[in-house]
Formats: sequence, C-alpha cells, structure tokens
Amino acid sequence: MKKRILFVCLGNICRSPAAEAILLYKLKELKLLDQFEVDSAGTGNWHVGKMADSRMREAALNRGINIKSRARQISLDDFKNFDLILTMDNANLEHVKSLSKDLDPRFKAKIKPLLEYAIDKDIIEVPDPYYGGDNGFDLVLDLLDVSIDELIRDIKVD
Repeated sequence: MKKRILFVCLGNICRSPAAEAILLYKLKELKLLDQFEVDSAGTGNWHVGKMADSRMREAALNRGINIKSRARQISLDDFKNFDLILTMDNANLEHVKSLSKDLDPRFKAKIKPLLEYAIDKDIIEVPDPYYGGDNGFDLVLDLLDVSIDELIRDIKVD
C-alpha cells in the first residue's frame, strides 16, 4: 500500500511545491517512487492553477530539481486521501487542524509540521521566502532538503 504525503503552505507556490518536488526527486533516486503518492496544496486560494513562483523554480532547478506542480487549495477530501499532511509553519498547521476538526476520525490524516523532521530543532517553521530576497529561496530549499531526508528515513516502506 502506498504512503500518501501532502505538503501544505499558504499559497502553494513556494514552500510546499518545493517540498513535493524534493521528495519526488529523492524517492526517484532511491527507486521508491512507486511506493508513495506525493502532492502539495495551499491553505489559501489566491494562486490556484498557477505554477510555483519563478524564483523558487529557478533556485530548485539550480539543484537539479524541477518543480512541475500547479497550485491548488487543500480540500476536505485530502484528509481521507492522504496519510500524512506536513505543514510549513504554525499558521498553516493551525489552519489545517481547524479544517479537520469536524471530520470523522476514520478519515483524518496525521497532521504535523514538516520541521519535526529537522535536525536543527531550534528552527520550528519553514520561512516564507515570497517577500524576501533570492537567498530566502535557497534557505528554504536547504531546510526542506535536510528535513525530507529525515522524513524518508522515518517513513520508508521496505
């Protein structure tokens, strides 16, 4: 049975699509792609249908990672279609938990911050690089890269 993972940020154009692309890249390298379903979504609907931010796509491509997804908003169906929903910051975490509170417990995905998998426990949120400089995108990619390595170690299907 496939492990189903959804990454969530605010607009689904920077952090969560980058996390999705990094996980897919790493799973492909490990020849585990067929054991996972990976997607991303935003809590807001402002960017639905759009490609990821061009600065994030460029920063990821500089690392050999191609972000192909288009933005979408998280839906109630996601709580029954995914096993694990990983959020980028505390506001995303609270929003996602709020959406799920009235759902039947049988349909609730496990919800937690992605950075629970981070090695540096002093950093608790993936910063939103949207309004910052270009180096913010590299910082986000660095945080995602290390956290996703730990995520894979934790959930790897044998």
